[in-house]
Amino acid sequence: MKIAVFCGSSRGNDERFAQAAGVFGQYMASQGMDLVFGGGKVGLMGVVADAVLAGGREVYGVIPESLRDRELAHQGLTRLDVVSSMHERKALMADMADAFVALPGGPGTMDEIFEAWTWGQLGYHSKPCAFYNVDGYYNELLAFIRTMSGAGFLKPEYAEMVIVKDQPTELVSALENYQPPSRKWS
Repeated sequence: MKIAVFCGSSRGNDERFAQAAGVFGQYMASQGMDLVFGGGKVGLMGVVADAVLAGGREVYGVIPESLRDRELAHQGLTRLDVVSSMHERKALMADMADAFVALPGGPGTMDEIFEAWTWGQLGYHSKPCAFYNVDGYYNELLAFIRTMSGAGFLKPEYAEMVIVKDQPTELVSALENYQPPSRKWS
């Protein structure tokens, strides 16, 4: 299984985030899973990539040319695809991955996981989408998702299709056992 991980290009201001990213990458590798990620050497992205590489697994990076040119590209990956835009990056990552996981991150992380989730809801893919809820990082977002559902803007089955776990073992197990809901408007 190739897991696309979306996460911060920063380490955040709490070392627990970087520690959790490293543990998740180590666990992925121990389970024979490969990584698809944004191709950067910085922040949590670099931590996850280094952990998967150290575990002897494959790591596939996808980075826009403009970010590579700023010397942000991770060296030593299994493969680094350089694309011309963020749109191409997200599309290639989505094609390569079997599942999507958001670790702590900022607006870019939200953009990526919400797009993957939306595509799953619309039936463009049937791959699981998950939040690795490190130390409750996503609790307020999850409350808002419940608000969207309660207000009638998100059907309960689509709110429930998103996996939320705070332990790598439980998260990977849920990814492996995922059953998608029926497509919206099918």
